[in-house]
Amino acid sequence: MNETSAFEEFAKKAHFIRRRNLLPVWIKIFVWFFMIGGTISALFLGIGPFVREFKTSIYGIKATHIYTLYGLMTSCLIIYKGIVAYGLWFEQKWAPQAAIIDAVIGITVCIIMMILPFILPDNNFFTLRLELIPLYFYLVKMREIKQTWENL
Repeated sequence: MNETSAFEEFAKKAHFIRRRNLLPVWIKIFVWFFMIGGTISALFLGIGPFVREFKTSIYGIKATHIYTLYGLMTSCLIIYKGIVAYGLWFEQKWAPQAAIIDAVIGITVCIIMMILPFILPDNNFFTLRLELIPLYFYLVKMREIKQTWENL
């Protein structure tokens, strides 16, 4: 008779790999920053009319109030990063694809914000966006682990 107990099945399942373990430590740290930042940004969208000044910036886009064009852009970017961070931390299947989109958006916005001063007549200075460095490595890492993440 070949019977398997529930304990044997549990022992076999105990050797599974968590998706979260595929992430390097630096991404895990940023995940927490952006989950907190996304939550705060979403809260400030709700209480924005009662707040006199709310300074925020990401990728070179700076805003002093939440209900301006730049304020809504920064809030949307930070909230999206928070959603991606949530997906990565709680091991959602869609998270690596969303992270790749997040990295591409971040790189694109950084490049636009580097080129924009040359187009606008008031600004004639060049700003090197150092966010491009971690964004590049983030994009590379997410592309590396995407297949493994989705198959687990």
